[in-house]
Amino acid sequence: MAQFNVRVYGILLTPERDILVADELIRGKFYTKFPGGGLEFGEGTRDCLKREFKEEMDLEVRVTDHLYTTDFFQMSAFKPEDQIISIYYFVEALEPIKVPIRSTEFEFDDAQMAIYKERGETETFRYISLDKFSADSVTLPIDKVVANMLKQQLSQ
Repeated sequence: MAQFNVRVYGILLTPERDILVADELIRGKFYTKFPGGGLEFGEGTRDCLKREFKEEMDLEVRVTDHLYTTDFFQMSAFKPEDQIISIYYFVEALEPIKVPIRSTEFEFDDAQMAIYKERGETETFRYISLDKFSADSVTLPIDKVVANMLKQQLSQ
């Protein structure tokens, strides 16, 4: 049975104009995406995003402006019976980031690889400077649309 899968993502931009991305290893495939995840039943989109940042990075964030909501059909890369609807907001960190921020893509440590062996997925985080950031910096089709919007908006 076809379903909707609502995803909520955060754009965290540093004062130096670096964009936070998540590098993920999921079932043997590598993805670079914006931090965030799936909306749970009974949860609002902003609360979802706060929860996701807390779970993934142990980071309290303030959700600010809405940037984009998917306006085209996108089938899930993981569940072909699902249609993805993604919602993007800007976020601000309310505290220093505690998790390691990597300097190269897909730089997983031993603990993260142990999580991968147990769950079939793991993630790490890094910054990409705005001047080097593009749609090619991210993997998922909707993220590529947002990357182009973000570059255009922040370049003005």
